[in-house]
Amino acid sequence: MTYCVGVKLEEGLIFASDSRTHAGVDNYSKFCKMTVFDRPGDRVLVLLSSGGLAATQTVINLLRRRATGEAPHIWSVNSLFDVANLVSDAMRDIERRDGPFLETGGMKFNASFILGGQVAGEEMRLFRIYAEGNFIEAGTDTPFLQTGEAKYGKPILDLGVSSKATLEDATKCVLVSFDSTMLSNLSVGMPIDLLCYARDSLRVTMKRRFAEGDVYFDVLTRQWLKGTRKVFRELPPLEW
Repeated sequence: MTYCVGVKLEEGLIFASDSRTHAGVDNYSKFCKMTVFDRPGDRVLVLLSSGGLAATQTVINLLRRRATGEAPHIWSVNSLFDVANLVSDAMRDIERRDGPFLETGGMKFNASFILGGQVAGEEMRLFRIYAEGNFIEAGTDTPFLQTGEAKYGKPILDLGVSSKATLEDATKCVLVSFDSTMLSNLSVGMPIDLLCYARDSLRVTMKRRFAEGDVYFDVLTRQWLKGTRKVFRELPPLEW
């Protein structure tokens, strides 16, 4: 399975994804689910993918191939909304080609994405693109979007993330949401890919991967667990 999160703040954007894929309980693999297209000073585009690995990889490869041909493509359009439409077009083209063959095996096309970033001359934007190709956009009242195994980490994000949160605090919250998800669901696992984008910078300067045993991630999760248990101990006693 997958867990991906995109967050839109006043200060910038946060993207995070796990790396575990599986085809049954005894067939696990690791694949990066974060794709970055960037041209410093012009645009930063980040795609987080979930669904069938063959489908998501084909969509991304088609976007790369079309980017070397005639416009419109991801490097030529002037709005992230137009980029979202290009991703949707690629998804629908692949589904039209592969869908009938997948159905013969009892399967269906399954690919969805979180797309975010900034194009020069436009504000930052963040989208959730569904498998059908339609999409929604994050806003002030809904500053984060998830895909995959969202239910385990969502309460953490609901408590700690607002559009006015600092990039540093919201990033910690996102990482804790991954810890909560991995604790409850074995189909989500490390490494975790993280990218933070500073508003109007138009370049990627904060990107890292948290592998198993990462010192910072281990400290973060231990302190979160310790603090949570401390709060429970300090809650008022129940009266009967």
